[in-house]
Formats: sequence, structure tokens, C-alpha cells
Amino acid sequence: MTIAGAGNRIDSNTILFGVIGDPIRHSKSPIMMNRAFRETGINGVYTAYHITSERIQDFAAGVRAMGIRGINVTIPHKLDIMSVLDEIDPGAQAIGAVNTIVNEDGKLIGYNTDGIGYVRSLKEEAESELAGKRIVVIGAGGAARGIVYALASEKPAHIAIANRSVDRAKAIAESFKDKADVEAISNEQLQAACLHADIVINTTSVGMFPHVDETPMNADWLKPGAVASDLIYNPLKTKFLQQAEQRGCRIHGGLGMFINQGAYAFEYWTGQPAPVAAMRETVLAALQN
Repeated sequence: MTIAGAGNRIDSNTILFGVIGDPIRHSKSPIMMNRAFRETGINGVYTAYHITSERIQDFAAGVRAMGIRGINVTIPHKLDIMSVLDEIDPGAQAIGAVNTIVNEDGKLIGYNTDGIGYVRSLKEEAESELAGKRIVVIGAGGAARGIVYALASEKPAHIAIANRSVDRAKAIAESFKDKADVEAISNEQLQAACLHADIVINTTSVGMFPHVDETPMNADWLKPGAVASDLIYNPLKTKFLQQAEQRGCRIHGGLGMFINQGAYAFEYWTGQPAPVAAMRETVLAALQN
């Protein structure tokens, strides 16, 4: 696909992209992706659409009618969007959630870049070798599914998924048991699991702005030297990560995952490498403001 012209110069050839969610006005995706288009000279513009669950069908029809080239999908639509797509990538099918849509001449294809974006970030920023590691995942939502799917390919020794509703954790463990040694545990078993864990990952929204004083678990349960990882990127260092750092753990925040999942989406839409450094710089500046 060739998209010519200077990035963000809106004219009759400008191609549309966007993100949908409910709520959505807090999203940093538009500033990040519009910077990516400017950097690469792509004549595209990326906006945020507030779409409620009952309008998903209408939205998909609008994407086809208007020729919107690419869409990111965030909470709470990653599962229900699947019913209106024409094709779903095998990875997204296995995860059971879609966060990226590519419109190929009216045919909507769904992908999931959350898990691969997270693992790329974890390996670059915190732990380059995941094989043989014992990993604990807190939470069993759509993000946890994507992350467990991607981690399972890295040959870890064991993955434990802890969740208030154990049945949801069991559903994920069951989905990926043929790829890795995955186990569902209750929150009551979380402390014991963390004692032996090399990496503990918070996939819940506990500790996200504005509720910055909340934590998903007691950091004293972590073993010193382990990696404490949080998907949240606002604040950049959650209370969970602050406490883990004091405990002598290595910490890994959610900014890298956010940037990498966007970078993969950009590459699916345009066929060009994403300007990752520029994307990171823009999001950091916005968060610091």
C-alpha cells in the first residue's frame, strides 16, 4: 500500500485512522499516531471516536462506507468488535480479543498487538531471556489473555494467573495449556506464587490515574531481584512499582507496551516501520504535561 504526501497535511487524499472506546477522551493514541504519520510523511490523520457498545455494528458499517483504513480498539470493545469483522488473525482468534483493525477495501481484518507489544517491551526494557522463567499474571481480562498468549511462545517454566474470579483465570489457562505450563490460582494463593516468581505482571487497572494510591498486591510478597511489571502507563511509575523498587525488584512500566502495540498497528496499516522513538517522545511529553 502506497500512501504518499506529507504527514498530517489534511487534503482530499488524507486517509483516516482512529481509536474507539468508552470512555475515550483520555486516550494518548491520537497524539502518538499523528506524530508517527508526521515523522514518516504519511498523509493520514488519526482521531478518537467515542463508541458505546450498542453502536458497534453501526460503527463497522461506517468504517466500510467511509473507507477508514485502520482502527485501534480499546476497553470495553476488544471482544464484542469481533462479531462485526470479516476475518480474524489466528493470534487474535486464539486470544479471543482484537485491538487493531485493518480495512482492506471494505474487508475488515482483526489483529491483536497487545501481547506481542508487551513482550517486545518486557524483553527490551527488563528481562531479555524469558525461557525458563516463573511468571505470575494478576488479572484475567482481555489484556491478560493477549499477554499469556505471547508469553507462552517464549518457553517459560510456568505461568500462574491470579484473579478474583478463578473461573475467568481457568478459562485462559485452559486456552493455552497446550502452549505452556499455565495454571489458574485464586487471589488467596497469590502470595505463595509470588515467593518463587521471577516476573510478576499486573494486568488490572488497579493503581491507574486518578486512583494512584491503590495497588494490586502487597509488594512485600515479591522476591528481591524479580521483575515487577505493570501495564499501566499513567502514572509512569505506579505505587505497585514504587513499592517493588524499594523491595529491591527491577521494575517495568506500561509505556513500552502502549508504544509497541501502536507501532505494530502502524506497521499493519502502512507496511512501513514505525518511528518508535518519536512516538515515545510524544507520549512522554503529554504525560509530563
